Amino acid sequence: MPIFKITISTTFNCPLENAFKTPMLCDVTLVHTGYGFMPKLSHVTDDENWGKIGGTKRVYAEKNMNFKGGYVSRDTVLDRKENALWKIQVDDFQSWMLGFNRFVGEWETLPISEQQTKINYTYTLYATLPILYPFQWLFVHLFWKSYMRHAMENVRKLAYAQTPYMYS
Repeated sequence: MPIFKITISTTFNCPLENAFKTPMLCDVTLVHTGYGFMPKLSHVTDDENWGKIGGTKRVYAEKNMNFKGGYVSRDTVLDRKENALWKIQVDDFQSWMLGFNRFVGEWETLPISEQQTKINYTYTLYATLPILYPFQWLFVHLFWKSYMRHAMENVRKLAYAQTPYMYS
């Protein structure tokens, strides 16, 4: 089973708490705003325990040329180390994902100073069809890495604006 791991890093000029909480506790539709063939997220449901280990949410996206609109996937919080690490799993994909069956994302925050936080953003993508390896490699290295940068920049804007959290 092919496994692909991508990490991008940056520095946020904001307090550690903002850099840590914003990507997971704010409105996810403000983070995943559409990119290339990836549709914009529209809303989530069944998110009563989101932000806690074991918490899940059902994610929905708008219609685009690549997706009919509606339920996309399930997100699950695998780990939360306060002001240090989020680990989530994305699975139960409702459209064909090039043979990938789950993505595991990690958002690591490392304090540099009172107003600077280093971010290490990692995704590990798990595939079930080794025959598609060349296409999966291209997807991960050419598209997914760019998509991660896009999402990270959206998180940066939200953290700097101190956007209110939807979850605790």
